Amino acid sequence: MSPFRYTGLLAAAVLAALVLAMFAAGCTGTDTGSTVPQGDTDTTASIVDGFNRTVTVSSPPQSAVCSGAGCLRYLVYLQSQDLTVGVDSIEKEEQTIEGRPYTLAYGAQFRDLPLIGEFRGKDDPEKILGIDPSVIFKTGSSGTAYATSAAEADELQERTGIPVVAFPYGSLRNDVEKAELYGGLRTMGQVLGKQDRAEEVIAYVEATIADLENRTADIPEADQKTVYIGGVSSAGAHGIISTEPAYPPFLWVNANNVAAGLGTAHADVAKEALVDWDPGYIFIDTGTTQMENDGAIGELKTDPALQGLSAAKEGRVYGVLPYNYYSVNYETILADAYFIGKTLYPDRFADVDPEEKANEIYTFFVGKPVFEDHNSQYRNLGFAEIQL
Repeated sequence: MSPFRYTGLLAAAVLAALVLAMFAAGCTGTDTGSTVPQGDTDTTASIVDGFNRTVTVSSPPQSAVCSGAGCLRYLVYLQSQDLTVGVDSIEKEEQTIEGRPYTLAYGAQFRDLPLIGEFRGKDDPEKILGIDPSVIFKTGSSGTAYATSAAEADELQERTGIPVVAFPYGSLRNDVEKAELYGGLRTMGQVLGKQDRAEEVIAYVEATIADLENRTADIPEADQKTVYIGGVSSAGAHGIISTEPAYPPFLWVNANNVAAGLGTAHADVAKEALVDWDPGYIFIDTGTTQMENDGAIGELKTDPALQGLSAAKEGRVYGVLPYNYYSVNYETILADAYFIGKTLYPDRFADVDPEEKANEIYTFFVGKPVFEDHNSQYRNLGFAEIQL
């Protein structure tokens, strides 16, 4: 199919998704029953947050702080990072290796702000009181040790006297967690008066996934490539057995994930199982390089059993950028998907330069084309064959 047809498909998909998303915002549980102005009118509004709490907030707020893994990322997605007046401890640190595109774009700005507490939502109410933001946003990933709850939001609000708007963070691994992502964006968008931008982000995600799926939808099951993702980051770097059975890029480009039968959450597999599966292609989350001896890459180089894998012997091991760094970096996982699609099915992605596409995606989400900076954090091993 020609690149012009794909461009047309993507534009049509964006428009259709935006119309559907705007309709959904008025007809689903994200509707608060109140209208939040999108201009500069100083007023208040009642918001129903992601835990069904009704919170009265200044709208639009003059300032904000974000608590919990990934919360500040959403503020950047909604182009409201300048409202931030305090950050948690991880935003104050200069990381040796930085895996968050929003921090690559705005880290210098955030590091100079006052501290609100420790990372992963360990707030210090007294420090927040000293900053006195208009609103506190609080999030965390459901089903993890870093999840947040209505009770935590209520306690923080009682201790500070500042409105706390909380919501689950979400992911793209399944429909339930995708709904959490979209709900979080819409909730924050309502508070900020950035409803249009929230719907634009949701529409972009939907259109991008649709483009990926449409390119590969008619590939017969027998012709789908067998694949494995190893070294997947999860609260830190991991080795070759760390994987995601529901790794979204594999789903979107119709690749056969050999670990797919192990559920939807992060999983560690037996090395013997990986050898038995012998996938045709292995992708390595380059976050693994933070481990001793380069983690999964070092294992593929030195472990005799892994050296016997077809992908290792025949040069089909590739690096992708880590998307799970202080929760999900949605822009990175979408960018990774285009590289994976191009690698597995080059004829279906003939019009795509993965690096250019990555910069397009990064610019949309965080306002800057940070692919080269991001990849340099991982020795430029992303979007490349890994030499063993």
